[in-house]
Amino acid sequence: MKLKQRMVVLCAVLLLLGLAKIFLLDGGEGSAASRRDLRAFRKMEAGLTLSRGARLTHTLQSPWEIASQWVGPREVYPEETPELAAVLSSLSTARIERADVGYKGTQLKALLVLDGGQKVVFKPKRYSRDYVVEGEPYAGYDRHNAEVAAFHLDRILGFRRAPLVVGRYVNVRTEIKPVATDQLLSTFLMQGNNTCFYGKCYYCRESEPACAEGEIMEGSLTLWLPDVWPLQKHRHPWGRTYREGKLARWEYDESYCEAVKKMPPYDAGPRLLDVIDTAIFDYLIGNADRHHYESFQDDGGASMLILLDNAKSFGNAALDERSILAPLYQCCMVRVSTWNRLNLLKGGALSSAMRQALAFDPIHPVLAEPQLAALDRRLSGIIATVKQCMEAQGPDNALIEDRINLPHP
Repeated sequence: MKLKQRMVVLCAVLLLLGLAKIFLLDGGEGSAASRRDLRAFRKMEAGLTLSRGARLTHTLQSPWEIASQWVGPREVYPEETPELAAVLSSLSTARIERADVGYKGTQLKALLVLDGGQKVVFKPKRYSRDYVVEGEPYAGYDRHNAEVAAFHLDRILGFRRAPLVVGRYVNVRTEIKPVATDQLLSTFLMQGNNTCFYGKCYYCRESEPACAEGEIMEGSLTLWLPDVWPLQKHRHPWGRTYREGKLARWEYDESYCEAVKKMPPYDAGPRLLDVIDTAIFDYLIGNADRHHYESFQDDGGASMLILLDNAKSFGNAALDERSILAPLYQCCMVRVSTWNRLNLLKGGALSSAMRQALAFDPIHPVLAEPQLAALDRRLSGIIATVKQCMEAQGPDNALIEDRINLPHP
C-alpha cells in the first residue's frame, strides 16, 4: 500500500475512533465507562421514590448515627441508601429540643436541636411557589424549597455532595417558643394573626420578618454535618465582586481557567472538576451566589466540594444565567461520569425524575411547573456547551476520566 493510501486509512481510523468515543459518551452503552455509569443511573432511578412515614426497623442505631456514618471524603451519603426515607422522615417529625438564632450569615435562619442532640438548620418560607424573583440572579431572600429541590437534584445527578434536606411544618407556639433561647425569642412578633420572627443575621430586619400562617410555619431542615468532619471555607475562583461596575477577572478574561489551573488546589487532584460539576449544578438550579464553598479540613485537595447553602436558587424560571457556567466553558472539560449522567437525563427525564423524588416531601409540591421545565431547558444548554468544547478541543481533552474512591475512615 502506498504511503498516501496508508495516511488516508490512518486518518479514517482516527476519525472513526473519535466518533466512536463521542457516541459512547453521548448516551451509548458500548464503553466500560458508559456501562458502569448506566448501572449507577439505574440504581438511582430504583431508589428515587421514597416512602412517607418510613421508620428504621432493622437497627438500634438512631437515624442521626446512620447519616453520620454515611459521610466520607467524597460523598455525604452513599450510592445505595435504603434508610434515606427513614432518616428524612425523622428529620421532618423529630421533637425539637432547642431553638436558637442561626449561625453567621447574611440570610434569616434558625439553629434547631432535635431529639437525640442532632443539629439542623431551619430556613423559613419567604415566597409562594409561583413567586418570581426579579433583578440580579442572586437577588431576593433565601428560598427554603430551593434547599429541598437542590438536595434531590444532587441525588439525581449522582454527585451525593449535598447535606440531607427535608421540608417541614412547625408549630411556632408549641414546638419553637417553649424551647427557644432568649435571643431568638426577642425577635418574635405578631403581624395580624400570624406569628413572625426576624432572627439575627447581616440582612435580618424587624421590618422584614418571616411569618407563619397563624402558628404554622413552613420551612426546610438541613442536617448538620458531623463534627468529626470539620469544614474549611474557600473563596470560589469564579466568584462575583458584587460591586456595580467592577468585574471579576473571569468575567473579562476568557483564558482565566489557565491561571486557575496553576493555583492550588486546582493544579492537581479533583477540585477543579468539582468546581465544574458545581457550575453545572448551579446553572440547573439558577444559583449565581456561590461566592465561597466548603470542603473538609486538612484534605490535601482531595475532599469534595460540598454543595452547601443552595437557597438562592429557583428564583426565576425564565432566566438562564449563562455566566454560572463559566468554569465549564472557559476550562472546556467535564468528567466522563458527569457527561454520561447528563445524557441519560435528556428529553424530559430530568424533570420527570425531580417530580418523582419531590413527591415524597412533606411540603410537596416543592417546585412550580415552570421551574421543572427550566431544568430540562438548561440541561440542553449544558449539553450543547460540552459538545462545543468537544468539537473545539476533541473528546480526549474535553471528557476527563476521573473516578476517585477514597475509603471511609
